[in-house]
Amino acid sequence: MATVRAPIWGTPIFDGAQAIKGYALNKMCYSFNDAVNRNEFLANEAAYCARFGLNPEQYAAIQNRNVLQLIAAGGNIYYLAKFAGILGLNVQDIGAQQTGMTVEAFKAKLLAAGV
Repeated sequence: MATVRAPIWGTPIFDGAQAIKGYALNKMCYSFNDAVNRNEFLANEAAYCARFGLNPEQYAAIQNRNVLQLIAAGGNIYYLAKFAGILGLNVQDIGAQQTGMTVEAFKAKLLAAGV
């Protein structure tokens, strides 16, 4: 019997439904493993997103460069890291977005926690 998990407030769980919802987005982000694809995306973002069939919610999240919106749109953080890399975002940048903090405040919180 499958274990039912209690929801974690503010945290979308990446389950089967999210995987289906985010398939096009995650497939596109996976394509960024290839430098040719990264360059193609940067040259014509709209056409590249259309090629993968992103829905309006996913495309808006891409345009907004918002990791939380991308996760809500079905994005898996492991694939989204490929997109973040194109933008020059690092783990601290993503963590700051996820917590609603500035990057400086997020780094200070990590240092205070001994991380």
